[in-house]
Amino acid sequence: MKIAIMGAMPEEVEPIVAKLNNLKKTDYAANTYYEGTYNDQEVVVAYSKIGKVFATLTATILIEKFGCDTLLFSGVAGAISDELKIGDLIIADGLCQHDLDITAFGHPFGYVPEGEVCIPSDVELRNVAKEVAASKGLVLKEGIIATGDQFVANAERKDWIGSEFKADALEMEGASVAVVCSSLGVPFFILRAISDSADMDASFNFDEFLESSAKISADFILSMVDAIK
Repeated sequence: MKIAIMGAMPEEVEPIVAKLNNLKKTDYAANTYYEGTYNDQEVVVAYSKIGKVFATLTATILIEKFGCDTLLFSGVAGAISDELKIGDLIIADGLCQHDLDITAFGHPFGYVPEGEVCIPSDVELRNVAKEVAASKGLVLKEGIIATGDQFVANAERKDWIGSEFKADALEMEGASVAVVCSSLGVPFFILRAISDSADMDASFNFDEFLESSAKISADFILSMVDAIK
């Protein structure tokens, strides 16, 4: 088994790369991939850069070029559900594309022919995550995560996404990873830490949050690597 670990930003993967042994860097397709081992388990780590296209490219390369057969993604997301607060962890049981729109042809939002509106993530990996969370005393929420190539800061738009897709959170990469992994038959898992919500404090510092949440998420993902192994 070879496990791919992805994030969208360098801050999201740096704490993971720092804990790898036998590290090897490969520059490919305008990105850097970090091969190594964690407790003797082979892993390949990369950050995709932000957005659906870059996420699709990176996930495909991790699977096709580096031979990864399981993919774990860690990053941040914005809350849609009122039950999610800053710092909460949510895992995706399904992922959809909120900005995909060919409704002019009679299709629902988020759908293209021969595709799915919502792609489910791997049940076994979600169960592993729940076991890891229980062992660490962490509360892990589960729900639908919506993906789009836009940073949504508009309450009306957030409400529409929540209503249309029954989504609990939104971000900019997950559904792309889901399409790639589903198409290639690779089990995948998406973990997100909530970075903004409707009731955020004006003093909130995103950079500080990203640094602290990345460490928590890295520890969680590496514990999953151990559990999977």
